Amino acid sequence: MLARSAALLMATLCAAGACLAQAEAALAVTELAPGVFLHQGKVADWTPASSGDVANMGFVVGKRCVAVIDTGGTPALGRALRAAVARTTPLPVCWVINTHAHPDHLLGNGAFTTAGTDGAPAPQFVGHTRLLAALGARERYFRNALQRDFQFTPAPGDIVYPTVLVERRLELDLGQRVLQLDAWPTAHTDNDLTVYDPASRTLFLGDLLFADHIPVVDGSLKGWLAALVALRGFDVARAVPGHGAPATAWPAALGNQTRYLDTLLADTRKALADGQTLAQTVQRLGALPTSPWRLAETFHRRNITAAYAELEWE
Repeated sequence: MLARSAALLMATLCAAGACLAQAEAALAVTELAPGVFLHQGKVADWTPASSGDVANMGFVVGKRCVAVIDTGGTPALGRALRAAVARTTPLPVCWVINTHAHPDHLLGNGAFTTAGTDGAPAPQFVGHTRLLAALGARERYFRNALQRDFQFTPAPGDIVYPTVLVERRLELDLGQRVLQLDAWPTAHTDNDLTVYDPASRTLFLGDLLFADHIPVVDGSLKGWLAALVALRGFDVARAVPGHGAPATAWPAALGNQTRYLDTLLADTRKALADGQTLAQTVQRLGALPTSPWRLAETFHRRNITAAYAELEWE
């Protein structure tokens, strides 16, 4: 009863805008390596109760400027992230990199569209070459969700599209620090981008890697497993997932997710071979996975549906 009352109170406060105000408070960031900073989002769903603060956001500081990697799930979080960068360094933000088109990773972009207070130009926005189409298809939904769930009416420029597109690989020079951006074939989505900092051997994987939060299939299950194999070739000292805690054991950090996706692939193929319908397959495979996954009740059955649709006509 107390838990239910607390949830109702949180929903009431969020409806009054308190969650967004909370999100604009000082954003906690941790320095993972010299010049590499992370704000770790909650392992929760993108809702007012979480203030939309559920995806990891980071930034890397060079000698000349800063690159921001994902901007959070609301405009308020974007403003809080920009303030955190300003507290950390006087250098301007020259690049804002979006790892993919999901709303919890990029709806803070609008906070970075203006020039710096020192007269530095506004940053350029960078994404996968397919991010343009993905955002175009989703913009209406994003606007409706911000209005309906977060009581925020986005201005025309609040959904920010990339101006620099990555087709395969792109290097960004921050001043004596060069980031390597890689665009991936369809995996978690059809527009996944990773950011690698060779100076610290830090790899920002976006949602190509989930930790704690159950993986979510929104692209290709087979493509994602292929990407995980290729990612093992990176020389990584620390891996930053899109959700959950960073890891220093590599490629062991990929293990739990690989096992989950491998099992989903094998079990779905077996159900199809047995002539199971989609409904029967969801019923057959729908028992929630045990540790280490949270939010399985929200996403596991959706993953089965996505896997079935992909594998049905192999």
